[in-house]
Amino acid sequence: SVPLWRYSIKNQPFPATIISYHPLFLSEQHPGHASFGMSVFNLSNAIMGSGILGLSFAMANTGIVLFTVLLVGVAILSLYSVHLLLVTAKEGGSLIYEKLGERAFGWPGKMAAFGSIIMQNIGAMSSYLFIVKYELPEVIRAFRGLEENSGEWYLNGNYLVVFVSIGVILPLSLLKNLGYLGYTSGFSLSCMVFFLGVMIYKKTQLPCPLPFFYGSSYNLSTNASHMPGLYALQNNSAQMDFSRADVSPAVIGSHDAHHSTGVHFEPHPDEEEMCTPKYFVFNSQTAYTVPILAFAFVCHPEVLPIYSELKDRSRKKMQNVSNLSILAMLIMYMLSALFGYLTFYDNVEAELLHTFTKVYKFDTMLLMVRLAVLTAVTLTVPIVLFPIRSSITTLLFSGREFSWTRHMLIAAAILAFNNMLVIFVPTIRDIFGFIGSSAATMLIFILPAAFYLRLVKSLPFRSPQKIGATIFLVVGIVFMIGSLSLIVLDWIHNPSGSTHV
Repeated sequence: SVPLWRYSIKNQPFPATIISYHPLFLSEQHPGHASFGMSVFNLSNAIMGSGILGLSFAMANTGIVLFTVLLVGVAILSLYSVHLLLVTAKEGGSLIYEKLGERAFGWPGKMAAFGSIIMQNIGAMSSYLFIVKYELPEVIRAFRGLEENSGEWYLNGNYLVVFVSIGVILPLSLLKNLGYLGYTSGFSLSCMVFFLGVMIYKKTQLPCPLPFFYGSSYNLSTNASHMPGLYALQNNSAQMDFSRADVSPAVIGSHDAHHSTGVHFEPHPDEEEMCTPKYFVFNSQTAYTVPILAFAFVCHPEVLPIYSELKDRSRKKMQNVSNLSILAMLIMYMLSALFGYLTFYDNVEAELLHTFTKVYKFDTMLLMVRLAVLTAVTLTVPIVLFPIRSSITTLLFSGREFSWTRHMLIAAAILAFNNMLVIFVPTIRDIFGFIGSSAATMLIFILPAAFYLRLVKSLPFRSPQKIGATIFLVVGIVFMIGSLSLIVLDWIHNPSGSTHV
């Protein structure tokens, strides 16, 4: 027998109940070294991701008030889910998500946890590659000073995402240890903070309505002899560079345009409506809102590893880490969604950064944001790929010795699959929606509640805690079925995707 003091932290032995009933728990208990502040930073990094770029689109399709209610609601539910997970980890005797699933439901529970985490990570990888597909062509165009896409292969996002995957991401993914790339998570968070600051600043610089708001709905009176002038005027107004303070919007200058081109622009009857924020909106895209929010708040696979590294850890301390992290991200998400929406209103696209392309072509500050975000997401993809490969290796090749061939083939297969998703799925909105309503719902609602109900034996089933967890589980199941059904119906009725890129 091993003396009890060998399992103590700071000379405080574990409670006898843990030692008696959960001997495997002891092997996972080691003194943590991460401070409270560093743990908050790490969990905030785990929460923050590409989901922030889709929140303005979500607000445009729900309205400010409804979006705020949903955002706060999902944040509160995420906190409750973390609470269930921490209690389950203590009672279930493990700090590993998949092992909790195995102890709760055997092999099916383990597979459910593995599958949800893999799907969530694949969704995250795909969203990062979508950003490469959207943003890299614009960065190249800005460097080359091109007003329009001239059709060269190096301005095709599908080609670029494949080249970046093969030339940058795959070599990094083949390394056996990706620990040094962990520094990029801090860089990624800094990029998003910088992006938020630039977006708030740009909101104060842009007029409303912007020329591209009109789209094909310009109210024009002209004749055939004026068509070349009309094309030139529309092209110039659509590509107007507002990054220079001395440039006025094309709409303001429409009177001068009439004299030079012979085209007469009449005032648009819906101008005021275009620049009026909406507070409640219901349409076919509203179904994507809660999945996007769920996708944006998923951090549950990282909660237990961060908990295991927390210095002087306790469940209460880790809950405070979660409270502060989710509150910080809630504020950041709200500001990002609000200012993005109030800049572009109903014309905001599913990937917010891409919407700025319609206004800014050669703005230095925005180009810096693009480069920073592109670098961050490109270097983050290998980090996300690593746990997917580890899970696949554990499932299919458990107990076998390390093989470089297997290591490389699995990485290549994962990247190839994600590239196919990015090339053939119409919009990033579909990735956010599907993964948010399936894997994210499993990780936030269904699995923590199910594991809690099965593994927590210290409370009777009729206790308020168990009843609350049961309701939480039912809500998760109903939400997953309902949101997936609505999203599939939208795909059926709008097979070409939304009008947003």
